[in-house]
Amino acid sequence: MDLFEYQGKMLLGGLGVPVPESKLARTPAEARHAASELGGLVVVKAQVQAGGRGKAGGIRRAKRPAQAEAEAAEILGMEIGGHAVQAVLVERAISIKDEYYASFTLDRGARRHLAMVSARGGVDIEAVAADTPGAVARMYIDPVAGLASWQANELVYRAGLDRSATGKVAAVLLRLYHAYVGLDADLIEVNPLVLAEGGAVQALDAKVTLDESAFFRHPQFRALRQAFSEEPIEQAAREHGLSFIRLDGSVGVIGNGAGLVMSTLDVVSFVGGAPANFLDVGGGAGAETISHAVEVLAHDETVRAVLINIFGGITRCDLVAEGIVAALGGKEPPWPMVIRLDGTNAVGGRAVLAGVLSDRVEVVPTMLDAARRAVELAGGS
Repeated sequence: MDLFEYQGKMLLGGLGVPVPESKLARTPAEARHAASELGGLVVVKAQVQAGGRGKAGGIRRAKRPAQAEAEAAEILGMEIGGHAVQAVLVERAISIKDEYYASFTLDRGARRHLAMVSARGGVDIEAVAADTPGAVARMYIDPVAGLASWQANELVYRAGLDRSATGKVAAVLLRLYHAYVGLDADLIEVNPLVLAEGGAVQALDAKVTLDESAFFRHPQFRALRQAFSEEPIEQAAREHGLSFIRLDGSVGVIGNGAGLVMSTLDVVSFVGGAPANFLDVGGGAGAETISHAVEVLAHDETVRAVLINIFGGITRCDLVAEGIVAALGGKEPPWPMVIRLDGTNAVGGRAVLAGVLSDRVEVVPTMLDAARRAVELAGGS
């Protein structure tokens, strides 16, 4: 889950990472009040999950509370990267001497944590890495041993940061790494990490991505989701423990297991269709889970046909069939439904479905033929 800047700073600040004093505002009047409380020069920053805020006019300075109110009035409602700005962060301005880049993420190929530091912060780091690879110092970190002090100092040295800031930046890197591990984050990126004129080092921005599969260890993180505008269909899927991703097509796809669902998406595309979603009910789905999955897709107006592709291993096909029957509730589905069942208790599952088969509900024996039929019923796309 990608956090807003203010959420990331709240978490990092709570773990000892130095961040500027700031206040969240959702109206121009709140921005004025925040600027008044902070005093002096402030920066009004659009809170959106997109880069390029400065270039889009979403980051502005304000010398007085009235100016902060006026700037917030212009920023709120602005669209940046396809996201509407619904809040701004009013932050105490810092006199900057230098800007750096720092991040921690997981390199899945190497199966290790990866640290990256650069003296060229405050700009598009991807462009820097592409044009001048040597400008970004990289270091793999053993997840068991963690980041040692000497490694943090070596990163600073290899990145070519101001020698006077070496100790302070290294100390911040250690805190960022501890936050990365402690928060079960997929990514912590600070761009820029600034050296202020007075010598202090602070995280001027914070991009934090949390691993939602680790939320059972951090129940307090669920409250962070309240800040996001979530579509009803996504909310319904999450509440029922379903893995759902909206796509651009018209063939709704339900399957058991991420690998099978991804293969189904590929087959739908192969036969000339376009999947409307990824919906994984899990490897051991029962009747209730399947019923919830069908109900979730009923809320998607872009779906013109549904393909249910089940391979029974742990999952029993007869229970899947019972879930489909329960979801239909004796009524015709809102769209044509093509079902492919194979594996454990597949014969029993087809027998359960025999009572609901119609022009709107079909059972097709193979995945390829089922995909072809679903695409045909959806109108070819």
